[in-house]
Amino acid sequence: MISLDIYADPVCPWCAIGKAELDRALAANPGHPFEIRWLPFQLNPDLPPEGVDRQSFFDAKFGGPEAVAAAFARVTAAAARAGIDLDPSRATRQPNTRDAHRLILWAEIENRQGDVIEALMRAHFRDGRDIGSRKTLIEIATEVGLDSRIMGRLLEGESDRETVAAIEAEARMAGIEGVPSFVIGGTHVVVGAQPSETWQRIIDDVVQNWDISG
Repeated sequence: MISLDIYADPVCPWCAIGKAELDRALAANPGHPFEIRWLPFQLNPDLPPEGVDRQSFFDAKFGGPEAVAAAFARVTAAAARAGIDLDPSRATRQPNTRDAHRLILWAEIENRQGDVIEALMRAHFRDGRDIGSRKTLIEIATEVGLDSRIMGRLLEGESDRETVAAIEAEARMAGIEGVPSFVIGGTHVVVGAQPSETWQRIIDDVVQNWDISG
């Protein structure tokens, strides 16, 4: 198997689009060689724990409501082409995702990372839920089959906050500057939401030219 480490943030629309495109390629290649791991990379680590008003946040980021609407329209159109329902305007809060990344980290123990990040993206971009809220995170844990009592206790404490921060810091030191970023075999980096056709070519190349016997 070949490692495929994916640096992403569940509030990143291009991460959701990139995941959908990758998922389509993987579904077409059920014997694919990848061992997938989702790794944290916060786009806005300095947001307060309770998050901020979404409209104010994006007005400041893009320069006003018209620019925000144009940016969102581009994202929504790209999502539609990828076959997913995604609208950044549905959420009223722009969350701090540190706790969401802790949940993703813990989900690896039960091989549920893909389910958790899918549920987080769906909650934020389709349902407009606040994924910075611990109540919402516990609900999502329950929805994907994790033990809500254990996840609740962990979220109430400080477990793995430093681990999440250290993984992100290491990624930045290694040259990861944005998400989604896909690291294949620990050496080859693919940046951005690539179409499924690109992933098909990558899968074909890995199968034909890489040692996947390990």
